[in-house]
Amino acid sequence: MTSLTVQVPERLAQELSSAGQEFIAEMIELGLHTRRIEQALAQYAQGHMTLGAAAHLAGISASEIARYAYARGLEPRFSADTLAEELA
Repeated sequence: MTSLTVQVPERLAQELSSAGQEFIAEMIELGLHTRRIEQALAQYAQGHMTLGAAAHLAGISASEIARYAYARGLEPRFSADTLAEELA
């Protein structure tokens, strides 16, 4: 395992002072996972990629990214290219 030193605001330091390493590692992993999804959805919303490509970028399944997209009010765009990619 690798050690990492991070500076955090005092309010977080107080909250995390009693947390174990395993909990902190899980929170970092969850935050990174969420960030990847948010970045992928932003790219999709801007029309820079298909929903399938966004799923790949986020490291999750197409059905999972679709659920996140719908939750944010994003409707899937369908084109011949999108359909071909989804069927591939």
